[in-house]
Amino acid sequence: MTVDFFDTRVLRGSRTRIVLDNGKLEEIAQVPFQGASVRALFGGAWGFVTTDRVDGLEKEIDLAKRIARKIGRQEDLRLAEAPSGRSAVVAVKRDPRDLSLEEKVALLREIEDAAKVEGVSSTQAVYSEMDLTAHYSSSEGLDLESRMTRMGFIISAVAHRNGLYQTDGEGRAGVGGLELFDREDPQSLARQVGETAVALLDAKAARGGSYPVVLDQELAGVFVHEAVGHATEGDIILEGDSCLEGKLGERIGSELVTVKDDPSLMLNGYYPFDDEGSLAQETVLVENGVLRSYLNTRETAARLGGVPGNARAEGVSRPVVRMSNTYIANGDWKLEEILEELKSGVYLAGSRGGQVSTGEGIFQFNAKKGYIIEDGERTQLLRDVSLSGKILETLLHVRAVGDDLKYNSGRCGKSGQLVPVSDGSPHLLVEQATVGGTG
Repeated sequence: MTVDFFDTRVLRGSRTRIVLDNGKLEEIAQVPFQGASVRALFGGAWGFVTTDRVDGLEKEIDLAKRIARKIGRQEDLRLAEAPSGRSAVVAVKRDPRDLSLEEKVALLREIEDAAKVEGVSSTQAVYSEMDLTAHYSSSEGLDLESRMTRMGFIISAVAHRNGLYQTDGEGRAGVGGLELFDREDPQSLARQVGETAVALLDAKAARGGSYPVVLDQELAGVFVHEAVGHATEGDIILEGDSCLEGKLGERIGSELVTVKDDPSLMLNGYYPFDDEGSLAQETVLVENGVLRSYLNTRETAARLGGVPGNARAEGVSRPVVRMSNTYIANGDWKLEEILEELKSGVYLAGSRGGQVSTGEGIFQFNAKKGYIIEDGERTQLLRDVSLSGKILETLLHVRAVGDDLKYNSGRCGKSGQLVPVSDGSPHLLVEQATVGGTG
């Protein structure tokens, strides 16, 4: 049987997860895993097969070929040429395998205990660890392997008084070993989480309206990921569900705004090659306010132009266009200068999630907290505050970009799959935005 193309991905590894809830050990698991996926392209159709086996995949390859042939879709489906990825081993400075499960539980308990400041009524802490070896091969002769360890932790706290509940939470994750816990100081972070939850009980409810705003690095990072990054994904463009469709080369934002996606950065979204074997490299999505590129798989790159390298899958699922480490590049404003330029308005910090419609080009995000800005100074603490608006209007209204780029780690959901990502930004001054609140 003649097939245009086929490839295989083989995964081996183990996962460890520990959950403490109010000091009680709710979950502890250490689970090995393995599996493989096979794709075959025939004419205009893909055949896709998954299996728990990791050796001798000839039967799965043959099955994927037969599935593609039976579909019999007669269309011109091409794959763009892609720079070949490189094999890689990510070294760890402190190997988590050197700690027993009991020691990992004790480490997590120290973190949870640090969040139990006066006024906190409940806490939860989560430890996660994954060792992963991924092997990629294709009918074009690629034969690549990556080995890495991923670590992470999450801490959350709830405070309540007289029927009012307020929460805060932080998480950190990345590639590497236990050095993550040295770098991030989780006990100090946990104390801040507890203190913020308690402080929000005395915060003022935000009053909705249109204001000039300053976004901190976390909220601005979420904005660039959700509102800009997803809108540049090639499959979203081809589905006609992006406000950025057909706008390559056009100005979509302030000349101060440059947006990049870079899986080669050693952050939570790192990978040395994507799940089609393409080289991981920087993509400039927006350059000085002008839309320059979309994110692509080999299939979407053949249709839209551009360079592949953004195909990702959770486990042995089917690869789709995904972000990696997406961020707004540094400007040259100091935070103090941004607040002075704002004079009066609202400072919004952190993110509790939200909603985006890439097709309509609108968004709504809930901030963790805010502050009223008076004469360039942060004054009254605000709770239950949100940011909403139109993506393109907000980008055009950016009047200052800070010099303090900071990244946040998390997981991004799409097509029923979750993959590790980072997003980041310096502080941003947006001259007009809609702030929501209950005050």
